[in-house]
Amino acid sequence: MTPTDELDLTLRRADSDDAASIAPLYTAARLAAIPQMPPAVHTPAEDLAWFTAQLARPDREVWVAERSGEILGYALIDAVWLDHLFIRADSKGQGVGTVLLDLVKSLRPDGFALWVFESNAGARRFYARHGLVELERTDGSGNEERAPDIRMAWPGADPQAFFGRMVEEVDEQLGDLLARRVALTRAELAYDGGADAPHPREREIAESIAARVPELGPERLARIVRVVVTESVDAARSDPGTC
Repeated sequence: MTPTDELDLTLRRADSDDAASIAPLYTAARLAAIPQMPPAVHTPAEDLAWFTAQLARPDREVWVAERSGEILGYALIDAVWLDHLFIRADSKGQGVGTVLLDLVKSLRPDGFALWVFESNAGARRFYARHGLVELERTDGSGNEERAPDIRMAWPGADPQAFFGRMVEEVDEQLGDLLARRVALTRAELAYDGGADAPHPREREIAESIAARVPELGPERLARIVRVVVTESVDAARSDPGTC
Protein backbone atom coordinates (compact mmCIF):
# COMPACT_ATOMS: atom_id res chain seq x y z
CA MET A 1 0.00 0.00 0.00
CA THR A 2 1.08 3.57 -0.72
CA PRO A 3 -0.27 6.29 1.61
CA THR A 4 -0.77 9.83 0.32
CA ASP A 5 -0.75 11.95 3.47
CA GLU A 6 -1.93 15.22 1.92
CA LEU A 7 -5.27 13.77 0.79
CA ASP A 8 -5.47 11.01 3.39
CA LEU A 9 -5.62 8.46 0.60
CA THR A 10 -4.20 4.99 0.31
CA LEU A 11 -3.23 3.55 -3.08
CA ARG A 12 -3.11 -0.19 -3.51
CA ARG A 13 -3.41 -2.79 -6.21
CA ALA A 14 -6.88 -4.30 -6.30
CA ASP A 15 -7.57 -7.99 -5.98
CA SER A 16 -10.49 -10.20 -6.93
CA ASP A 17 -12.46 -9.24 -3.81
CA ASP A 18 -12.58 -5.62 -4.99
CA ALA A 19 -14.72 -6.33 -8.06
CA ALA A 20 -17.89 -5.96 -5.99
CA SER A 21 -16.86 -2.39 -5.06
CA ILE A 22 -15.24 -1.25 -8.30
CA ALA A 23 -18.01 -2.39 -10.66
CA PRO A 24 -20.81 -0.32 -9.06
CA LEU A 25 -18.45 2.66 -8.81
CA TYR A 26 -17.91 2.43 -12.56
CA THR A 27 -21.63 1.97 -13.27
CA ALA A 28 -22.57 4.98 -11.15
CA ALA A 29 -19.73 7.15 -12.55
CA ARG A 30 -20.83 6.48 -16.11
CA LEU A 31 -24.41 7.35 -15.26
CA ALA A 32 -23.35 10.58 -13.52
CA ALA A 33 -21.19 11.57 -16.51
CA ILE A 34 -24.09 11.78 -18.97
CA PRO A 35 -24.21 13.78 -21.25
CA GLN A 36 -20.44 14.38 -21.30
CA MET A 37 -20.13 10.65 -21.84
CA PRO A 38 -22.66 8.63 -23.83
CA PRO A 39 -24.81 6.19 -21.84
CA ALA A 40 -23.10 2.89 -21.11
CA VAL A 41 -24.30 -0.12 -23.04
CA HIS A 42 -23.90 -2.78 -20.33
CA THR A 43 -25.98 -3.69 -17.30
CA PRO A 44 -24.60 -3.56 -13.73
CA ALA A 45 -24.42 -7.36 -13.73
CA GLU A 46 -22.39 -7.31 -16.93
CA ASP A 47 -20.09 -4.67 -15.44
CA LEU A 48 -19.48 -6.88 -12.41
CA ALA A 49 -18.68 -9.90 -14.58
CA TRP A 50 -16.31 -7.80 -16.71
CA PHE A 51 -14.38 -6.41 -13.73
CA THR A 52 -14.15 -9.85 -12.15
CA ALA A 53 -12.52 -11.06 -15.37
CA GLN A 54 -10.16 -8.07 -15.58
CA LEU A 55 -8.91 -8.58 -12.03
CA ALA A 56 -8.04 -12.18 -12.89
CA ARG A 57 -5.94 -11.26 -15.92
CA PRO A 58 -2.15 -11.23 -15.40
CA ASP A 59 -1.68 -8.60 -18.12
CA ARG A 60 -3.95 -6.07 -16.39
CA GLU A 61 -3.48 -4.00 -13.25
CA VAL A 62 -6.25 -2.28 -11.33
CA TRP A 63 -5.20 0.27 -8.71
CA VAL A 64 -7.58 1.87 -6.25
CA ALA A 65 -7.49 5.03 -4.18
CA GLU A 66 -9.29 4.64 -0.89
CA ARG A 67 -9.97 6.57 2.27
CA SER A 68 -10.99 4.89 5.50
CA GLY A 69 -11.46 1.66 3.58
CA GLU A 70 -13.80 3.19 0.98
CA ILE A 71 -12.73 3.11 -2.69
CA LEU A 72 -13.02 6.61 -4.17
CA GLY A 73 -11.54 5.88 -7.59
CA TYR A 74 -9.55 3.41 -9.62
CA ALA A 75 -7.26 3.09 -12.64
CA LEU A 76 -7.14 0.09 -14.99
CA ILE A 77 -3.97 -0.30 -17.05
CA ASP A 78 -2.10 -2.77 -19.23
CA ALA A 79 1.40 -2.50 -20.68
CA VAL A 80 0.67 0.54 -22.88
CA TRP A 81 -2.93 1.67 -22.26
CA LEU A 82 -4.77 3.45 -19.48
CA ASP A 83 -8.14 1.82 -20.11
CA HIS A 84 -10.08 3.31 -17.20
CA LEU A 85 -9.69 6.18 -14.77
CA PHE A 86 -12.93 6.73 -12.87
CA ILE A 87 -13.66 8.65 -9.68
CA ARG A 88 -16.72 8.34 -7.49
CA ALA A 89 -19.05 11.24 -8.34
CA ASP A 90 -19.06 12.65 -4.80
CA SER A 91 -15.24 12.57 -4.70
CA LYS A 92 -14.54 14.58 -7.85
CA GLY A 93 -12.55 17.77 -7.49
CA GLN A 94 -10.63 16.47 -4.48
CA GLY A 95 -7.43 15.48 -6.31
CA VAL A 96 -8.15 11.75 -6.40
CA GLY A 97 -7.88 11.63 -10.19
CA THR A 98 -4.55 13.45 -10.13
CA VAL A 99 -3.14 11.03 -7.56
CA LEU A 100 -4.20 8.03 -9.63
CA LEU A 101 -2.88 9.52 -12.87
CA ASP A 102 0.47 10.30 -11.22
CA LEU A 103 0.58 6.70 -10.04
CA VAL A 104 0.00 5.44 -13.59
CA LYS A 105 2.82 7.69 -14.83
CA SER A 106 5.16 6.21 -12.23
CA LEU A 107 4.15 2.68 -13.22
CA ARG A 108 4.49 3.38 -16.96
CA PRO A 109 7.47 5.77 -17.23
CA ASP A 110 7.91 5.00 -20.93
CA GLY A 111 4.48 6.45 -21.68
CA PHE A 112 0.96 5.24 -22.32
CA ALA A 113 -2.14 6.11 -24.33
CA LEU A 114 -5.87 6.27 -23.68
CA TRP A 115 -9.17 6.93 -25.45
CA VAL A 116 -11.54 9.67 -24.31
CA PHE A 117 -14.90 10.58 -25.78
CA GLU A 118 -14.82 13.78 -27.80
CA SER A 119 -17.84 15.02 -25.86
CA ASN A 120 -16.07 14.54 -22.51
CA ALA A 121 -14.62 18.05 -22.37
CA GLY A 122 -13.88 17.85 -18.64
CA ALA A 123 -11.75 14.72 -18.96
CA ARG A 124 -9.94 16.16 -21.98
CA ARG A 125 -9.05 19.30 -20.04
CA PHE A 126 -7.91 17.20 -17.08
CA TYR A 127 -5.59 15.07 -19.19
CA ALA A 128 -4.25 18.09 -21.09
CA ARG A 129 -3.40 19.83 -17.79
CA HIS A 130 -1.38 16.78 -16.83
CA GLY A 131 0.71 16.66 -19.98
CA LEU A 132 -1.25 14.34 -22.25
CA VAL A 133 -1.55 15.30 -25.91
CA GLU A 134 -4.26 14.56 -28.46
CA LEU A 135 -3.06 12.27 -31.27
CA GLU A 136 -6.03 11.22 -33.39
CA ARG A 137 -9.79 11.39 -33.65
CA THR A 138 -12.26 8.78 -34.85
CA ASP A 139 -15.94 8.76 -35.71
CA GLY A 140 -16.57 6.26 -32.93
CA SER A 141 -17.23 3.28 -35.17
CA GLY A 142 -14.62 1.33 -33.21
CA ASN A 143 -16.18 1.71 -29.76
CA GLU A 144 -19.30 0.13 -28.31
CA GLU A 145 -21.13 3.43 -27.87
CA ARG A 146 -20.48 4.49 -31.48
CA ALA A 147 -19.51 7.94 -30.20
CA PRO A 148 -16.61 10.04 -31.60
CA ASP A 149 -13.48 9.63 -29.54
CA ILE A 150 -9.92 10.91 -29.25
CA ARG A 151 -6.69 9.07 -28.63
CA MET A 152 -4.50 10.89 -26.12
CA ALA A 153 -1.04 9.98 -24.87
CA TRP A 154 1.45 10.76 -22.17
CA PRO A 155 4.85 10.40 -23.88
CA GLY A 156 6.82 9.55 -20.76
CA ALA A 157 10.40 10.45 -19.93
CA ASP A 158 11.59 10.23 -23.56
CA PRO A 159 8.88 11.65 -25.85
CA GLN A 160 10.99 11.24 -29.00
CA ALA A 161 11.38 7.51 -28.35
CA PHE A 162 7.70 7.15 -27.43
CA PHE A 163 6.41 8.78 -30.59
CA GLY A 164 9.08 7.02 -32.63
CA ARG A 165 7.70 3.67 -31.48
CA MET A 166 4.19 4.74 -32.42
CA VAL A 167 5.34 5.83 -35.89
CA GLU A 168 7.03 2.47 -36.38
CA GLU A 169 3.76 0.70 -35.53
CA VAL A 170 1.89 2.80 -38.09
CA ASP A 171 4.58 2.15 -40.71
CA GLU A 172 4.20 -1.59 -40.17
CA GLN A 173 0.44 -1.32 -40.61
CA LEU A 174 0.92 0.82 -43.70
CA GLY A 175 3.24 -1.80 -45.17
CA ASP A 176 0.62 -4.50 -44.62
CA LEU A 177 -2.06 -2.37 -46.27
CA LEU A 178 0.12 -1.62 -49.30
CA ALA A 179 0.90 -5.33 -49.71
CA ARG A 180 -2.83 -6.07 -49.69
CA ARG A 181 -3.44 -3.26 -52.20
CA VAL A 182 -0.91 -4.75 -54.64
CA ALA A 183 -2.33 -8.26 -54.22
CA LEU A 184 -5.89 -7.06 -54.88
CA THR A 185 -4.75 -5.04 -57.88
CA ARG A 186 -3.02 -8.15 -59.27
CA ALA A 187 -6.27 -10.10 -58.88
CA GLU A 188 -8.26 -7.31 -60.50
CA LEU A 189 -5.92 -7.17 -63.49
CA ALA A 190 -6.11 -10.94 -63.93
CA TYR A 191 -9.88 -10.78 -64.24
CA ASP A 192 -10.06 -7.84 -66.64
CA GLY A 193 -7.44 -9.22 -69.03
CA GLY A 194 -4.65 -6.90 -67.94
CA ALA A 195 -6.41 -3.67 -68.80
CA ASP A 196 -5.68 -0.58 -66.78
CA ALA A 197 -7.24 -0.63 -63.35
CA PRO A 198 -10.08 1.88 -63.16
CA HIS A 199 -9.05 5.31 -61.93
CA PRO A 200 -12.28 7.37 -61.86
CA ARG A 201 -12.80 6.50 -58.17
CA GLU A 202 -9.57 8.21 -57.09
CA ARG A 203 -11.40 11.42 -56.21
CA GLU A 204 -14.15 9.49 -54.41
CA ILE A 205 -11.57 7.50 -52.42
CA ALA A 206 -9.65 10.67 -51.52
CA GLU A 207 -12.78 12.45 -50.31
CA SER A 208 -13.79 9.43 -48.25
CA ILE A 209 -10.38 9.28 -46.56
CA ALA A 210 -10.39 13.06 -46.06
CA ALA A 211 -13.51 12.69 -43.92
CA ARG A 212 -11.41 10.62 -41.51
CA VAL A 213 -8.15 12.56 -41.96
CA PRO A 214 -9.20 16.20 -42.43
CA GLU A 215 -5.64 17.42 -41.77
CA LEU A 216 -4.52 16.06 -45.15
CA GLY A 217 -7.49 17.34 -47.15
CA PRO A 218 -8.94 15.96 -50.42
CA GLU A 219 -6.38 17.56 -52.75
CA ARG A 220 -3.33 16.17 -50.97
CA LEU A 221 -5.04 12.81 -50.52
CA ALA A 222 -5.95 12.70 -54.21
CA ARG A 223 -2.23 12.89 -55.02
CA ILE A 224 -1.44 10.16 -52.50
CA VAL A 225 -4.22 7.89 -53.81
CA ARG A 226 -3.03 8.43 -57.39
CA VAL A 227 0.50 7.31 -56.47
CA VAL A 228 -0.78 4.26 -54.56
CA VAL A 229 -3.03 3.19 -57.42
CA THR A 230 -0.43 3.80 -60.14
CA GLU A 231 2.41 2.09 -58.30
CA SER A 232 0.18 -0.86 -57.29
CA VAL A 233 -0.71 -1.43 -60.95
CA ASP A 234 2.94 -1.14 -61.98
CA ALA A 235 4.05 -3.60 -59.26
CA ALA A 236 1.28 -6.06 -60.14
CA ARG A 237 2.26 -6.02 -63.82
CA SER A 238 5.97 -6.33 -63.08
CA ASP A 239 5.38 -9.46 -60.99
CA PRO A 240 2.05 -11.03 -62.01
CA GLY A 241 2.48 -13.85 -59.49
CA THR A 242 -0.52 -15.93 -58.56
CA CYS A 243 -3.66 -15.13 -56.63
